[in-house]
Amino acid sequence: MSGGGTRRVRAGRRTVEVHRPDKVLFPGGGDAKEYTKGDLVDFYRAVAPFMLPHLRGRPLMLERHPDGLDGPTFMQKNTPDHYPEWITRVELAKEGGTVCHAVCDDTATLLYLADQASITLHRWLSRTGSVDHPDRLVFDLDPSGDDFEAVREAARLLGELLDELELPSALMTTGSRGLHVIVPLNGRHDFDEVRAFARDVADILAEAHPDRLTTAARKKERGERLYLDIQRNAYAQTAVAPYTVRPRPGAPVATPITWDQLDDPELGARRWTIADAVEQARTNPWSGLLSRGRALGPARRRLIALRG
Repeated sequence: MSGGGTRRVRAGRRTVEVHRPDKVLFPGGGDAKEYTKGDLVDFYRAVAPFMLPHLRGRPLMLERHPDGLDGPTFMQKNTPDHYPEWITRVELAKEGGTVCHAVCDDTATLLYLADQASITLHRWLSRTGSVDHPDRLVFDLDPSGDDFEAVREAARLLGELLDELELPSALMTTGSRGLHVIVPLNGRHDFDEVRAFARDVADILAEAHPDRLTTAARKKERGERLYLDIQRNAYAQTAVAPYTVRPRPGAPVATPITWDQLDDPELGARRWTIADAVEQARTNPWSGLLSRGRALGPARRRLIALRG
């Protein structure tokens, strides 16, 4: 029900108040549809069963747009005191102090964060019980422009290499320009080990395709090549969560896909939006893949053998 500029939404045992649900967060224009805060809340409510398994137990950084895409952006790590007491928090070390991160463990929290105009949820690659040991490794395929064919090709090359290393991998559109390739880990390696492994994998690919791929962190050194970004594999770094909305016209969504879908000519980094991403989620594109976390020791030995 709604009234007085406030809408009440039931989420499990809780009721979340959505303030100013008609406020436009995504202005329309061109081919892009207009979406309101109410639309954002409705999407997150619908996608919650598919999204929450990727959020539970993970510290968050929130990308907030209180006045919509045309207003200022806030990257929020610390949880304000006025947030409800039922939202899970975790206090973690940072340089010179601590940060109290929010953790999204249930639908009510997800809807509350949407009401705060947290359009995009960026999550840690480790969980609160073992923050120094990630259970995800992420490669971010970042093109120099908006050339998705370069992204598609890089994903194929990386997928083939991970297959050779006998590591399972999952694919996700970012809702921006590229793709993420995600490897499930068993959580026994620390961030330094995981990052070093990711760097070695990226280096071997870039060395094999120096005209198309690069690991150069500085933009001016990349030219037209696609950047194999492994920087997210570090303590306190984050990656966009599966099924999170991105702050771009049309409300595109970071969406898990199957490797077969990589060949779809209609595929692009912004292929799904809040209008249709739930339909893709229902197909269960990752189908239990992320529960098969691996140790990196055997893969590292195979990588050394490949390098000769």
